[in-house]
Amino acid sequence: VSKQMLEQVLRELQPLCTTEQQFIEKFFQLNHSAADLQVLEVSARTLSSPVPLAKEPTTQLLCEIFSCLEPELRGFLDICNKVHPFGCLQVLVTLNDSIFEMWDSSSSLPSSFLNTVLGNMLLLAKSSFNKCIGTLCKEIEEAKLPSKMKGGILPSVSRFEEFVNFSEEVFRTAQRRGELDKAHLRLAGSVFSSINSLSSANLKVNTDMVMMENFHHIHCFLCQKKIHCLEGKKREAKQRYSEHMEKYVIKYLGQPLEKLHHFFEGVKARVAQGVKEEEVSFQLAYSKQELRKVIEKYPGKEVKRALETLYRKIHKYLSPEENLLPVVWHAMEQEFLRQYQEFEDLIQRCYAGSGIAMDFTMEDLLSYFNSITLSN
Repeated sequence: VSKQMLEQVLRELQPLCTTEQQFIEKFFQLNHSAADLQVLEVSARTLSSPVPLAKEPTTQLLCEIFSCLEPELRGFLDICNKVHPFGCLQVLVTLNDSIFEMWDSSSSLPSSFLNTVLGNMLLLAKSSFNKCIGTLCKEIEEAKLPSKMKGGILPSVSRFEEFVNFSEEVFRTAQRRGELDKAHLRLAGSVFSSINSLSSANLKVNTDMVMMENFHHIHCFLCQKKIHCLEGKKREAKQRYSEHMEKYVIKYLGQPLEKLHHFFEGVKARVAQGVKEEEVSFQLAYSKQELRKVIEKYPGKEVKRALETLYRKIHKYLSPEENLLPVVWHAMEQEFLRQYQEFEDLIQRCYAGSGIAMDFTMEDLLSYFNSITLSN
């Protein structure tokens, strides 16, 4: 409604001011020179700063006749801005489009007085818009997490989505969107900062999981919206989502074979320190006997049970809205198989001829994962 009212006001102002200006110029025999008109046109099209009304007779008379116009317009725009939390977007688009339509559709030069007034109103609208974006950025960056947050999409991400959806609809037919593109980039930066701040937050759930879900959500959202200026942020979101999924997977995969994992990490550390591979087994903590003890703790049945427990835990904490469970579980399977192959290689290289082998094979692991996936 405020958009329609503002458009109506602007439509009625143009003929009113133009007619009045033409009457004054004719009645008092006041005319612009060609040079004056050229300067007027350039200043009107740039609208980069408030244009003080010239002290030439026509404008001076119009200022006196329409002395209340600019204050009234300011008040009206202020009301329009308050109709909706993002009302300033609608005001900016309406003013922008109306001014340029005025120039494109008019066969004669629009009123210099009206042009200056509307130019100042446009600058006021841009200022209100920038203030709104600044407030929203601060709100996003300082948003507090719910005290009992267990994962899912952050309020700051939802707020960003809300703004983008609303603004894209408002600017859908706008002739210019430079201001909006700048705002999108500012807000996206604030959202990314908000998610990054989770690394220092005291969450009750895995931080990498929450960051993974939120960056994944943003990536999917930006893929859907196809906003050119946010292509870079879309790629960054995908990269960050992948990074945090990798961290999440690696952290949780240490649990099913935790002692075996720690044992071989120690083996790799000794080799990195210069111990020859064939001499690792002579280290007391990494002897063949110690390796057998660790391997005995992980019979095939126990490994499968541990993987089932891991699946249930992941299923419990991942938010169903993002549907990341199949993706994460597949990534865990790939990482688990990679770890298994690495353990096998280390046994072959550092404990060659010992006859030591794990209780389960690669085929067994594939069977475990397949069984868990099909049963859930």
